[in-house]
Amino acid sequence: MPSNDDFIRQSLDLDLFFLRIMKEHSFFLEGGFTPVSSNLASQADAFKKQFEGLLKEAVSLANGFISPDVASSGEVVTEFTLNAERASEFFTGIPIDTSITTAELALTKGMQQLNTQMLTQRVFDLNQRAIAVTQELINFKTTVLNSVLSCRLFTFNYPLLIDHIRREAILFVTLLTRLQQRMMVDITRFAIEQESFWNRIMAEHAKFIRGLLDPTEEALFEIANNFGKEFDVLTARALAIHNQITILPQVTQESLNATVRIRDFKRQGTEGILACKIRSIILPLLGDHVLREANHYLRLLKDFSMIV
Repeated sequence: MPSNDDFIRQSLDLDLFFLRIMKEHSFFLEGGFTPVSSNLASQADAFKKQFEGLLKEAVSLANGFISPDVASSGEVVTEFTLNAERASEFFTGIPIDTSITTAELALTKGMQQLNTQMLTQRVFDLNQRAIAVTQELINFKTTVLNSVLSCRLFTFNYPLLIDHIRREAILFVTLLTRLQQRMMVDITRFAIEQESFWNRIMAEHAKFIRGLLDPTEEALFEIANNFGKEFDVLTARALAIHNQITILPQVTQESLNATVRIRDFKRQGTEGILACKIRSIILPLLGDHVLREANHYLRLLKDFSMIV
């Protein structure tokens, strides 16, 4: 069973990454609704505010407790996050609490010597509330997706994107629940699960980028299209590991190499969007969002490559 120190560290690492992701999912959903769906936009905004509150709490608890590898990974915030938030707030009129980002940029890593028992309970309570709100968000995303697929609702978000962010929320609940129950995780099984999941996510990111670029951006369209195909193959390879465990190290290395390249592509893209050098309908915060997810996956792959 994980120690209290491990529970605190793993929980806060997970919360810092995923609570921001959930907050931004709510923002993207809100921005995609039309005026006739103002009630849904209001619900999405309420979720955004709930996740802002939870993330603020996680940041407060995490100061001095964030893992060094997480702190340096670029999965919590990047050098673009603050400007991406400001620009996206300007473009949409949807408020974003940038003080959270400022606080995250100031986080100190390490493991302070405090009352671990008290902190363990506070983190457990935070996790429970995060699970509850995320489950509500999953239900909301499911309702929105079903309404879009049955042509009862229009949104500027792709149906696949809604399904995509729903799966990410389900993963967050799954991982937090395991931590709450102090479950021991088999690293090989975890690597297969995560590589199957995130390779699919990377493939879909590439396809979203491809579909949101201006038709004149032919070179970037081609690069994104090729990444989509490459990660489709890697997803199939990761799923095949269940029947051929010996290929795991090879698939991990292939996934790592591809993720480094798509991470660099996303970084250049986010920088280009912020500098108004790329023609697209991609919000700057969406660019930074998918960059952070690539950074998160890259950290996992580096860990897996040393173990599997």
